[in-house]
Amino acid sequence: MVSMTATSRGPMTRAELDALPDDGRRHELIDGVLVVTPAPLIRHQRAVVNLIRLLDGARPSDLSLLTAPVDVVLAEDTVVQPDLLVAREADFSEKDLSGPPLLAVEVLSPSTRLVDLNLKRARYEAAGCPSYWAFDPERVELTVWELDGGRYAEPTVVTGASRLVVTSPYEVEIVPEDIGGPEPAGQAVSGG
Repeated sequence: MVSMTATSRGPMTRAELDALPDDGRRHELIDGVLVVTPAPLIRHQRAVVNLIRLLDGARPSDLSLLTAPVDVVLAEDTVVQPDLLVAREADFSEKDLSGPPLLAVEVLSPSTRLVDLNLKRARYEAAGCPSYWAFDPERVELTVWELDGGRYAEPTVVTGASRLVVTSPYEVEIVPEDIGGPEPAGQAVSGG
């Protein structure tokens, strides 16, 4: 279950986020509100691994592909950790990525769906992240948003065995069923 907390003193800051103890959960800051999600399920992690294989196989050598947890600082009050990100190697500090990546990818789960599709998408758009993807293992569906004139254009949605070739941040062919799908009957579907 996702937990969202605001302080009575006003928006939380990056410094306050950095001071939190490590409790094994993902801590993100969106517009000054602390968002805490539990460790992801196996289905989620399998989708992440499959996306890594897909993206890394086509990745140019001057770009880095990393997985959460990596802090992406979009503003003093917004620090997110996308499931996957692609950015120029030169844009990273030793600690984080200050500014938007070239591509941010989230694998949706029941507990994070609304945050990923609404809050995070809006913050990536406002920060100028050129590409934002959301993969839904339940629907075996990938939604791709591309920045156009400072706003995300109408998304491209591809499902199942359909193929999509994207060119940003580099060319790669995507087939959602190669990324993942629903858990077999009888397995849990909660978590991050």
